[in-house]
Amino acid sequence: MKNRIIKIMDTTLRDGEQTTGVSFTCSEKLSITKLLISELNVDRIEVASARVSKGEFEAVSKITSWAKEAGELDKIEILGFVDGVASLEWIQKAGGRVMNLLCKGSLNHVQNQLRKTPEEHVADIKALLVKAEEMNIRVNIYLEDWSNGMRSSSDYVLYLLDELRNEKIERFMLPDTLGVLNPQETAEYCQLMLKNYPELHFDFHAHNDYDLAIGNVMEAIKAGINCIHTTVNGLGERAGNAPISSVVAVIEDQLHLKSSINEQHLSKVSKIVESFSGVRIPANKPLIGEFVFTQCSGVHADGDQKAQLYQNELKPERFGRQTTYALGKTSGKSNILKNLETLGLTLDKESIKKVTDKVIELGDLKKTVTIDDLPYIVADVLRNESISDKIKIKKYVISLSKGMSPSASVLVGIHGENHEAVSGGDGQYDAFMNALKKIYNRQNKELPQLVDYSVTIPPGGKTDALVETTITWKLEREFKTRGLEPDQTTAAIIATEKMLNIIENNYLAIETKENQIAFIGN
Repeated sequence: MKNRIIKIMDTTLRDGEQTTGVSFTCSEKLSITKLLISELNVDRIEVASARVSKGEFEAVSKITSWAKEAGELDKIEILGFVDGVASLEWIQKAGGRVMNLLCKGSLNHVQNQLRKTPEEHVADIKALLVKAEEMNIRVNIYLEDWSNGMRSSSDYVLYLLDELRNEKIERFMLPDTLGVLNPQETAEYCQLMLKNYPELHFDFHAHNDYDLAIGNVMEAIKAGINCIHTTVNGLGERAGNAPISSVVAVIEDQLHLKSSINEQHLSKVSKIVESFSGVRIPANKPLIGEFVFTQCSGVHADGDQKAQLYQNELKPERFGRQTTYALGKTSGKSNILKNLETLGLTLDKESIKKVTDKVIELGDLKKTVTIDDLPYIVADVLRNESISDKIKIKKYVISLSKGMSPSASVLVGIHGENHEAVSGGDGQYDAFMNALKKIYNRQNKELPQLVDYSVTIPPGGKTDALVETTITWKLEREFKTRGLEPDQTTAAIIATEKMLNIIENNYLAIETKENQIAFIGN
């Protein structure tokens, strides 16, 4: 048991792409393939369904071409159907060598979707397997709706396996297609498969409709299943699939087994897939969510400072992350100290108390406070004249007309001197940023990379409600700035002005001397 290596088959590019509204481009599919294989070290990946579209064929062709050159072609798998030779020929032309054949794992599906008898379905499968061998294509099979099959027609499931156990099938893949299983059933059904067919190789494929995917994965592994199907960020139809990050952590920490996955790259890959898919990761999503390595309570920060009392085995460094300490109404002195320490800033006890009280006050007003707001709070509370807005966006005019590209005219004050530029763009904010870049290029100043842009609009349909625009930037490190205004673009410009002053004052690297705040750089 302890020496078992659990294999991972990731199906982000096939089952994950069945998430509502998700469609990866050809280049995105190739990029994700490279990340999964080269950085995460996934054992196998399922990249597409055969015969879907011309674009899908192009994407698979590029993936197989790269994989062949990299010596990884056997890891690339493509979903195919019991359709004579149509799927086989599509896969072969696209350069694939492995087909994951979608068979029916419940009597209900055979009779009511295929309108066939079990004997006819088995005959069709066997005929296809003969063709696959002639074409030198390896075959795994999905027993679609296997979980319901075990519940209501287990005799059919056993008949299917009895008929196919001696065929040239590498892996029998057991999907909980509709996400109906609970951990007890998963353990029972997987044990039955392994007991009756000890010579066969089984995978388990979980869906998360009852939020039980990870519990079911855990029971499948305990029952003896040695390969689990996952997706990045839990993408997938309806409630999604088992997230690769959670599966890997459970394998390592709960079952004390091993996988091939490089944990260090999980967060990075998750963020890239989030960007490509357009499906945001919930802030509290285990391991990969924004808040999961953030301590909010001042008591927790105090305990960590004294003896790491509020840490568990899920060390953020394992996943390319860091522990952070939230600023809000539950913050205590220890939270403030931790954040000041990160910034390299030291204050006396009285000043720390004033800053702490201000952060709590802002938290009570439901205002979001981050480490990047802290220099402003310090300056405001201590009335320190040396910390000031050296950059001021004084004036701007942004035009938007139907049939014409947006344009922006911007006047910026830099150390008391005015600078002006005009530019167009793909959108109002893009035009504004292009004008700002012209000004900064003239000054030989560097602007950070815009990593993420999100807008939060309060529910209720009030068009005059305040909009919060949050922009994530990257220079020496990633940091966020926020703007709050009824107009989204205005809020974004306020957030941008904060960013400009953070980098101008070098708030990303701060030191102190004789209890006076001093900023390195300008």
